[in-house]
Amino acid sequence: MRANVRILLVGEPQVGKTSLIMSLVSEEFPEKVPARAEEITIPGDVTPERIPTHIIDYSASEQTEDELQDELDRAHVVCVVYDVNQENTIEKIPSKWIPLINSNCERENRIPVILVGNKSDLQGTSSMEMILPIMNQFTEIETCVECSAKNLKNISELFFYAQKAVLHPTAPLYSPEDKQKYCFRNPLSTQALEDVKTVVWKNTTDGILDDGLTLNGFLFLNMLFIQRGRHETTWTVLRKFGYDDNLELTDDYLHPPLRVPYDCTTELNQCTYLFLQRLFEKYDVDNDGVLSPIELKNLFSVFPYFPWGPEVFNTVCTDKRGWITLHGYLCHWTFTAYLDVHHCIEYLGYLGYTTIMEQESQTAAITVTRGKKLDLEKGQTQRNVFLCKVIGPKGTGKTAFLQAFLGRSLELQSKMGGDLCDFTINTVQINDQDKYLILHEVDVDTEFLKASNAVCDVACLMYDITDAKSFNYCAGIYKEHYMESRVPCVFVASKADLPEQKQEHGITPVEFCYKHRLPAPFHFSSNDTASTSQIYSRLALVAAIPDLNEAELSASSFWLRVTLGATITTFLALALYKALVRHK
Repeated sequence: MRANVRILLVGEPQVGKTSLIMSLVSEEFPEKVPARAEEITIPGDVTPERIPTHIIDYSASEQTEDELQDELDRAHVVCVVYDVNQENTIEKIPSKWIPLINSNCERENRIPVILVGNKSDLQGTSSMEMILPIMNQFTEIETCVECSAKNLKNISELFFYAQKAVLHPTAPLYSPEDKQKYCFRNPLSTQALEDVKTVVWKNTTDGILDDGLTLNGFLFLNMLFIQRGRHETTWTVLRKFGYDDNLELTDDYLHPPLRVPYDCTTELNQCTYLFLQRLFEKYDVDNDGVLSPIELKNLFSVFPYFPWGPEVFNTVCTDKRGWITLHGYLCHWTFTAYLDVHHCIEYLGYLGYTTIMEQESQTAAITVTRGKKLDLEKGQTQRNVFLCKVIGPKGTGKTAFLQAFLGRSLELQSKMGGDLCDFTINTVQINDQDKYLILHEVDVDTEFLKASNAVCDVACLMYDITDAKSFNYCAGIYKEHYMESRVPCVFVASKADLPEQKQEHGITPVEFCYKHRLPAPFHFSSNDTASTSQIYSRLALVAAIPDLNEAELSASSFWLRVTLGATITTFLALALYKALVRHK
């Protein structure tokens, strides 16, 4: 709602514009009327809507056309005053004043107009016969008020209607040209609801079904309220649900503040997943478990733009046709909440999350995890989403590795086509619980330049066994960014189905991993995606338990020492036995 209302009075000379303003202020007809009244400000505490109101007078003898245009540009509503006894002042309304007010405005941006018939005390008949055709011609005209500055008739009503035209405008709610109606529900008492149903039943043929309102009945009811001047009721509801005067969702509604500390992440909570699943099921009209392009378009029809780009089909799981499954749909929402939470909150706003879930804002859909530093101190995490950077030189096979995470072979990838993305997301089970793992492909020689790019929950360092220089790149990245950090690392040898070249690094990849207390490299082949699931499971596991590698290696060293100790003990015992025998 606006912070103030600016009312401009225009019209032909001598119609009584200044007299109307002075009669309102002094509550009596002025004996001497100046050429133009000074700007009047009415404090908010004395207006019905509690909004400050500014009233501006226009005088052709005192102001230029440029000054008039400046006032029109600043006005929220324009009162066109005419003399009910002078037909020529009425004729000027459609020929001069309305075009002047809104000639350069798009339909949706037109300034609302109030027609004011002054000097009603001097005539015995109404001017409405001439006014009604004008009102039917121009939809920006909100209403017409006949009044008298001399008798103070309808003076306060005039300015009340002008204020109402700004705060509760008709045009966004109802358009006579195309019969568009925009309506929202408003709670009613039991008796009031029954009365409403009766009115709808009497006036429509299909407005009531199973003792409830149909869409047509609901629209008829709200149209009736609007036509009877109950705009404020509709606007109260609209503003409650985040709409501004142009029927657009406000920035405050779409982007409520959410504070996320630097080492924390953002996830969807279980209630939000339930909300999103119900939304999926609503638009999956054929109940086949996937959203066709048309169904997906219908789901996002309430958006001013389509929020998901074509790369989404290569980011999450789809069926053979490339249509998004329920699992893939929930994965992409998880992906958005983790990497772009503010857009996620905006999307939930368009989908009516706060209304359906009865929450104050969309931030209730988001869980901000505790700091990663605290997770490391406690040796456990409550997170459900982990980010893995897949790092290696170009041509290593990182894209194939990402797509294999979605169960796609090279052959299937070539058939799907579409826009590839640097990300994929899927679920992996850890201790019988599903966790989301996001894979982000990074080329060593292009993007991986800053330490900030190394930040992740787990690093997958991938080298090509057919390229002798490949491992050297990964070893350098490990030493530069991860050797002194607590970020777990997993080495992956790609193209494992091809002959292996000896790496030019000083030691072999296996020896390098052993030296740095890392598990031996996992082998990956894009022609054998079925056997790679253990790699993704390992990545998710060490992301959830960062000290797992260290713990496993420590345990291995312990049993190695135990085994070695037992061997030495056995040898000494045997030597002692032989010595005793000789002594005997």
